[in-house]
Amino acid sequence: MKIGDTVRFLSETGGGKIAGFKGKDIVLVEDEDGFQIPTSIRDVVVVNTDDYSMGKMVSAKMDAQAEAMQRHEEGLLSDGKSVKAKLAEGHEEISMEVDDYDPADREVTFRSHAEERQGGNKLSAYLAFVPVDVKEITNTRFETYFVNDSNYSIHFSYLVAEGNAWTLRGEGEVEPNTKLFLEEFGREALNELGRITIQFTAFKRERTFLLKPVTDVQFRVDPVKFYKLHTFQENDFFEQPALLFTIVENDKIARPLVVDSKRLKEQMYKEDKIVTDSRKQKRVKDDGTLVVDLHATELLETTAGMNAADILHYQLDVFKKTLDGLKGKKGMRVVFIHGKGEGVLRHALIHELNYRYKGYAYQDASFQEYGYGATQITVK
Repeated sequence: MKIGDTVRFLSETGGGKIAGFKGKDIVLVEDEDGFQIPTSIRDVVVVNTDDYSMGKMVSAKMDAQAEAMQRHEEGLLSDGKSVKAKLAEGHEEISMEVDDYDPADREVTFRSHAEERQGGNKLSAYLAFVPVDVKEITNTRFETYFVNDSNYSIHFSYLVAEGNAWTLRGEGEVEPNTKLFLEEFGREALNELGRITIQFTAFKRERTFLLKPVTDVQFRVDPVKFYKLHTFQENDFFEQPALLFTIVENDKIARPLVVDSKRLKEQMYKEDKIVTDSRKQKRVKDDGTLVVDLHATELLETTAGMNAADILHYQLDVFKKTLDGLKGKKGMRVVFIHGKGEGVLRHALIHELNYRYKGYAYQDASFQEYGYGATQITVK
């Protein structure tokens, strides 16, 4: 039963068309003279339905909604005038309401192109280490960033090595001419960053571009640098000083994995110069204490071609190999002579003891016998 249906009364003669409803139980029946008679819905029966009229009403409502939507898109109000015209006539309050339509419901499909800069079509990318508080360089933590100084998007993987095993430490996509935060770490994690690999591909979205080769770069991070203030330099990417490692610059890979024959020959010649004499660097005392002298002059026949970082890495390698070779010899004492100097080597040894050889007891060795530059360790 709906508006427009023809009904007749059950309790008396007569009838008419349904003109409306009043509440749930009363129907307004309009007779031939145009009078609307309130009647209980139980006292009427439908004798003819007007589906055609109802269809026209629904269609008219849908057409009205579509027209209102079109007017909104064209900037017209319900009387056919534009908003601009209404404002010109002095109307201060203009209603823009449209039934069942909200522009905010539309899906956003527009995406602006990345802004490009002159000279940015040559790849340049860096791995940056930034101290959180450069004024407290001996205690501060550090942040790691991937810097993309080019007009290309870069999808990268950031990996670190422990022996022959690699761990994925970060990955993602860096937009053109931006930098991406990777992680924050403390000094206790420095040894984990000794060998790093960056792998990435470069591309542009919705633009044509010159294809760049897939990049795979490895480099070593010297932990000692993080203890020196002058290591962190002013740069174009951060407001504070930072330590930058070049991955690629102006399309030239800084540290390619493939070593050419000339460079390989130089490296082999350099290795030939690193000659050691174990009898010279180690001795055993009468009480069974092993004494290892870590001075470069005691470990190496010559340091030609080696810088300070190379020497430190070699000294730490001797230190670790010595302790690893004594595993299982609980209670054995080892004295490492490292000298006083600036304390860099001793600090590096203590760091290894705290994180790689936890549980090994250590103390300053006898001042009378070794001076102020030796550490005694008891094997766990």
